[in-house]
Amino acid sequence: MSHTSSDWERQFIELFNQSAEKYRQGHEKVDGFVDAKGLEFLKSIGHTEQEFFDFVEDYVKSGNPTPEVSLKIAAVRRDYFLQEQKGKTSSHLISVDKLPSKDAAVEGIGWLPRIIPKAEAKLRGEMPPELMFGCGGDRHFFHTHQIDASEFLKKVWNAKGNQSEIVSWVKANSKA
Repeated sequence: MSHTSSDWERQFIELFNQSAEKYRQGHEKVDGFVDAKGLEFLKSIGHTEQEFFDFVEDYVKSGNPTPEVSLKIAAVRRDYFLQEQKGKTSSHLISVDKLPSKDAAVEGIGWLPRIIPKAEAKLRGEMPPELMFGCGGDRHFFHTHQIDASEFLKKVWNAKGNQSEIVSWVKANSKA
């Protein structure tokens, strides 16, 4: 199922807004959160129901990430999914236990050692259900450095595993 850019973006925002209303009405669990048509759509853009639920839940509870920010992140994942993965879903999930600790730093930048592998996993669609790219800690990192989450994802993609390139980019683009 292919979507033109504006079509899939419109569908994403509509599904997001409908889901936010569903959450506000008391559906606060991932199971059954999105109907079959919505699940097919999410799968076509390389998104999981859990990732979608997490974005909607955080938006309803805190106002972040907004539907527009969620769309920008989904757009990078979608592009990676279609271009790099040729529309094929990875069967691997990363292990939360193997991520750097929440207080790890590189070149004085806290959270960066943790968010890089999370971003790589987000790109590949390998986030386990208990982990979220764009969680509160990630949002704090992006806010502190005034870096756009989707731009960070693009940089991680373009760096192709070169962590020093990502660190240099963060240092050059950080407003902290």
